[in-house]
Amino acid sequence: MKESVQYKIFKVINVLILLLVVYVTLFPFLNVVAQSFSGEAQINAGKVGLIPQGFNIETYQTVLKDQQFWVSYKNTVLYTVVATTISMVMTTMFAYALSKKRLAGRQFFTKFAVFTMFFSGGLIPNYILIQQLGWGNTIWAVVVPGAISVFNMLIMKSFFENIPEELEEAASIDGSSTYGTLFKIILPLSKPILATMVLFYAVGNWNSWFSAFLYFDQKELFPVTLYLRNLIKGATAGLSTGATSADNLTQIAANIKSVTMVLTVLPIIMVYPFIQKYFVSGIMLGSVKQ
Repeated sequence: MKESVQYKIFKVINVLILLLVVYVTLFPFLNVVAQSFSGEAQINAGKVGLIPQGFNIETYQTVLKDQQFWVSYKNTVLYTVVATTISMVMTTMFAYALSKKRLAGRQFFTKFAVFTMFFSGGLIPNYILIQQLGWGNTIWAVVVPGAISVFNMLIMKSFFENIPEELEEAASIDGSSTYGTLFKIILPLSKPILATMVLFYAVGNWNSWFSAFLYFDQKELFPVTLYLRNLIKGATAGLSTGATSADNLTQIAANIKSVTMVLTVLPIIMVYPFIQKYFVSGIMLGSVKQ
């Protein structure tokens, strides 16, 4: 079929708009990467764009030698894995239960969950509660309070509602229990939404720093995002790096933020391409009604 002139113009305009969006989206990240590999003089002079100027990896070497950075990285991995696991278990159970129309009080529990999206006890009551539970300076202070995201739960609930009920009825006739049906039939069919929720929770937990800032006062427990925050605020400017010369210190001060940002975001960037297809299909399926 021959394309009309109007359609060709439409495609050209679409491509130009999308290229502009890609440029606007990628420029800040590429600029941070370029600054992380650039020299102090070029950064201070504002000469760094998308390509590193005065190529320098001294700050990378210095940060990677800092023991506290690796301790914080290990903490972040631990917190992310534990928090994401807890969140997935609780969100899946809650969403699956609310997806059943026969559940007594279904509307009440759904409205109660939505209510918490807009209203909470506040920062001070939450802090007092965590301290009274004895969770200060423990992993539970950062992995339990935000275990269920109501937004994520509603997406998963919508997905479960679109799975044909006949599958569960057939499993019930064959003698399957409720949990057996969930684990053997529903969850294997829900890989897209599960991957999507894992991505949502993992990214949120990986980037989280405020809970640790509130409840931790021991540097050995800090996640890498709090380590980054302290660097930005100058709280750990000394670094325990072993850099003794003035040149080393000025170079580190020039691009320490960019280097640490790149090292922090790198794991998420590496994981995302492997689950991107599940992410897209999970969002689409969870938003379509029968």
